[in-house]
Amino acid sequence: MEGLSGKTESYSWIGGIQNLARRKQADLSDKGDAQLLRSSDSEPKPTKLARELSLPQLVAIGVGATVGAGVYVLVGTVAREQSGPALTLCFLIAGVAAALSAFCYAELASRCPSAGSAYHYSYICIGEGVAWLIGWALILEYTIGGSAVARGISPNLALFFGGQENLPSFLARVYVPWLGIIVDPCAAILVLVVTALLCLGIKESSLVQVIVTAANFIVMLFVIIAGGYLGFQTGWKGYSMTGGYFPNGINGVLSGSATVFFSYIGFDIIACTAEEVKNPKRDLPWGIGLTLSLCCTLYMMVSVVIVGLVPYPTMDPDTPISTAFVENGMHWAMYVVSTGAILSLCSSLLGAILPQPRIMMAMARDGLLPTYFEAVSQTTQVPVRSTVWTGVFTATLAFFMDVSQLAGMVSVGTLLAFTMVAVSILVLRYAPPDEVPEPEFLQELTEIKEYGRRRKATYSIVLICFGALMLTFGASTRFLPVYLQYLACIIGGLLLLFASVILSCIDQHKGRSNFGRSGGFLCPFVPWLPILCIVINIYLLINLGLGTWLRVSVWFLAGILIYIFYGYAHSKAAKVEKAYMRIGSPTHGGTT
Repeated sequence: MEGLSGKTESYSWIGGIQNLARRKQADLSDKGDAQLLRSSDSEPKPTKLARELSLPQLVAIGVGATVGAGVYVLVGTVAREQSGPALTLCFLIAGVAAALSAFCYAELASRCPSAGSAYHYSYICIGEGVAWLIGWALILEYTIGGSAVARGISPNLALFFGGQENLPSFLARVYVPWLGIIVDPCAAILVLVVTALLCLGIKESSLVQVIVTAANFIVMLFVIIAGGYLGFQTGWKGYSMTGGYFPNGINGVLSGSATVFFSYIGFDIIACTAEEVKNPKRDLPWGIGLTLSLCCTLYMMVSVVIVGLVPYPTMDPDTPISTAFVENGMHWAMYVVSTGAILSLCSSLLGAILPQPRIMMAMARDGLLPTYFEAVSQTTQVPVRSTVWTGVFTATLAFFMDVSQLAGMVSVGTLLAFTMVAVSILVLRYAPPDEVPEPEFLQELTEIKEYGRRRKATYSIVLICFGALMLTFGASTRFLPVYLQYLACIIGGLLLLFASVILSCIDQHKGRSNFGRSGGFLCPFVPWLPILCIVINIYLLINLGLGTWLRVSVWFLAGILIYIFYGYAHSKAAKVEKAYMRIGSPTHGGTT
């Protein structure tokens, strides 16, 4: 009996680990699983989000969230310390790298439109455990990102009042000596205002985003046109430096590209609005593509002008654009540029707070968070509860904390999401999940040849990820001996190459076109494009620094505990799986 008890316990552990890889369907509501689950749990039909967004609104949301105030600072920092006059090339390379992820997002968004974005894609393609970590990381990203953006508004606003000391008392930062912190009421107030706007409805908030983004677009056009005029008047002195176009060589351009890559983060927010788009299959891919194209064009044109106006060694690292105009005699332009920076911050703030309630709602729908966060207002058709809690927490963080030291944690969530979306494309094309969990008697009927193909594809995808990790770790790590770095690069590179060739020789799954909603956008150059995307994102993740990873680990540990003690037991995917196993109906069998 004691031996039998030990075996039972070991089987329980194995089953628990296997459950971390359980996957949900691409669209429960269309396949009938949601009805089955409600009939078994007696759950009422939830209110749906309002489908109000068209393509122009999507582009406004994407551009507004992407073109933050970073471009008003990055052009000076990167040109001065890394790229020199080749800054435009940095933005182009970074834009191409971001486009790799954009292609992957476009296919998954059109096939599986859900407010959960990368969390949802990971859940249906990879498994529940990975999906939870991605969703938890995105919550951290948007919370810290929103707080950081809000804290950056008051210094820019102070320029119009002649300094921080002249701001109205209810907006000015105050040092609290007995806490040793500087509180920022302006940041907290703006977060609460944006939260209230989002609670009114997606139509109203998107209208405001369109107006703010259009105004910011006009400011950037002013920078390009007025700066171009000054450049022709002064002879583009920034390009006449003795160091040439590449003063720091190709390494300076590549390191600058890695830095400005993060200025493209934001287009993925469009995927979070999928359930509120009128025509998601058509508009989501176009929205993502147009957002990235517009941002890349604006960045490159601004960088061409500013680098030409001021020699890169003398650029102001904090206010490069406004300083460039001042040094060329156009002092009043400083206020126009500062207005653009404030508008960019406001649109970025709205873009940072918009997706988080929808991700929380998606996780609550799946049972991984309490159902309290699942509720959608019948009046405004937005997740008001999740939005209010998001706004209150973000406002509190922005009020009390200077989150600039935590800024690297924002990148972790984004890059992890980008990586898992690329992996999801490979899974979708070569080993797509079954439509529903199969009863045991149907599993025995699976064709041996097809099973072998799927298993070979799965192993290849795992080896690709492992090889990319070893290669980038060896190329980035400096604390290891040189021979270990070379060894890691060689082994990782060979694994990556071997697995990639094997995967490319495997036929893509015959049912790939029927997965989710058919007829949408298809990512080109599979498997090579997603593989390159995986390598780039893992490289950027490794180079975020040890301190960032230690801080993120604390957040992940808290998330794992919540999943163990709540999410694992309340997972609706597990309930659906058990329901199908119980009825054992052949009509619900999946195709492998």
